[in-house]
Amino acid sequence: MSGFKFENLLIWQKAMDLGEELNTIACSFPTEEKFNLSSQLSRAVDSIALNISEGAILQSELEFKRFMGYAIRSLAEVVTCLHKAKRRNYITIVDFEKHYDVCFNLMNMMIGFRNKIK
Repeated sequence: MSGFKFENLLIWQKAMDLGEELNTIACSFPTEEKFNLSSQLSRAVDSIALNISEGAILQSELEFKRFMGYAIRSLAEVVTCLHKAKRRNYITIVDFEKHYDVCFNLMNMMIGFRNKIK
């Protein structure tokens, strides 16, 4: 099995891991957040890896760069959801800082990767 080229991208792998971790956290939010913050966080964090993979299979590097932009914006949305969850006391400061740091590092990696696309 040769696989898809995006599966070898470290940014895709890290986005997949972040998605699973934050989906677990989103499921722990109060029931009244099921269709609000929980759903928003889950969709945004999944969108990161989805956009990376979709962009990677395109023939045009310009299109790939565009999809990386979508992924970066989704990650920014995730960070905002983390801030909301912290302010509403759905996550601890320790959990917030842990995931915030992962997001910050992933953002830098994704921006660097996008900038290398011709």
